[in-house]
Amino acid sequence: MVEASHPELKNAWLRQLIRYGLVGVAINLSGYLVYLLLTYFGVSPKITMSMLYFIGAVAGFWGNRKLTFAHQGSLLGSGARYTLAHALGYLINLTILIVFVDRLGYAHQWVQAVAIFVVAGYLFIAFKLFVFAKSNNSTGRET
Repeated sequence: MVEASHPELKNAWLRQLIRYGLVGVAINLSGYLVYLLLTYFGVSPKITMSMLYFIGAVAGFWGNRKLTFAHQGSLLGSGARYTLAHALGYLINLTILIVFVDRLGYAHQWVQAVAIFVVAGYLFIAFKLFVFAKSNNSTGRET
């Protein structure tokens, strides 16, 4: 994690977290409003979440790669890692819906709202440390 003796690292994390939040709010707020609309008209919460998760992930790749992390590395490599990170994020989101809506009977609207934040937290860490991480190879290039 970031040590207090390295304020420049702490500031970089904070700047990236703020940019990540801005990209995320733009994508997730619009996605959540569409989620509420589609489920209001009878589309299953899990089907709706699945469709919107994919659309949001595609939009988020471009926003986070360029705006949040300023990643200059391989598009293919970061795209593959991004897909893996989001596959796990999707499973986390689906599991939350299954457990809290299907098993425990909570309202899907509130569960999905909370799930957005849970998955967003996981994804920030995954993006920072895995997907868009700077390489430590001898060439100094990012992967």
